[in-house]
Amino acid sequence: MKDADVPGFVAGLGLPGLVDVHVHFMPDAVQRKVWEFFDRAPEEYGTEWPIRYRVPAPERLGILRELGVRTFAPLVYPHKPGMAAWLNDWVLDFAARTPGAVPTATLYPEPGVADYLAEALAAGARCVKAHVLVGAYDPRSPELDPAWGLLAEAGVPVVVHCGNGPAAGPFTGLDVFEQVLARHPRLVAVLAHAGAPDHAEALDLVERYPRVHLDTTMVGVPFNSADRRLPADWTARLAGVADRVALGSDFPNIPYDYAVQLDAIASWAEDDRLGVPFLRAVLHDTPARLVAG
Repeated sequence: MKDADVPGFVAGLGLPGLVDVHVHFMPDAVQRKVWEFFDRAPEEYGTEWPIRYRVPAPERLGILRELGVRTFAPLVYPHKPGMAAWLNDWVLDFAARTPGAVPTATLYPEPGVADYLAEALAAGARCVKAHVLVGAYDPRSPELDPAWGLLAEAGVPVVVHCGNGPAAGPFTGLDVFEQVLARHPRLVAVLAHAGAPDHAEALDLVERYPRVHLDTTMVGVPFNSADRRLPADWTARLAGVADRVALGSDFPNIPYDYAVQLDAIASWAEDDRLGVPFLRAVLHDTPARLVAG
């Protein structure tokens, strides 16, 4: 499938469009820093990572519209103290003036985190991003405990990059984040990248905690052999949690066409236990439910 084929593919499923819970829009200066990091991917990750949609924000928004992405969560994340609150202000303003953008927020273990997160929720944030790898913070931090509790009580989903891919950090690992879930079992956590590279363990968490979900970001795609990292029983286990898998893409920072992610998801649906109902759920119904507010 090519990007030009995506609208027809979506219409053929009887869907009004795609809902993507893992998209990135950031202030220009922050976005440039992110792209500069990916330019160093050979040193950081041992592989080239050419940004497929490295164009100005208005063009990126146009591409999403052309693809048929009806609703998307523009995720932001800090890498140091003092960033999260102003990122929240920026992204709430961005969402307010951008059709299809869901109001989002982020957090960091620092004094006042629960206060600025509460302010973002009161302002309408319907999805939160926590990036344990980039932030290099311990999600079990006492400073974050009231924030997790606030999100659990509000039922607002948090897209959490807590897996060991594409590289391990000082506090990554699904076993670490499970300690947060054990303390806050009602937390609506969306495991970014389906917990890559530990997909089997991510499925274990989904099965143990009824409000945990997976997003599909970069899962099963040929880039960096990600399609060969899935467990042998991947589709069989997806069948048991088919309503807790949501479309995520990492647009615009992916090194391949958006359609490649959809091809991967469609290949899983070839399993008779999944099929078209699974595609409709992943590409629209489940992510729409998560960010409905």
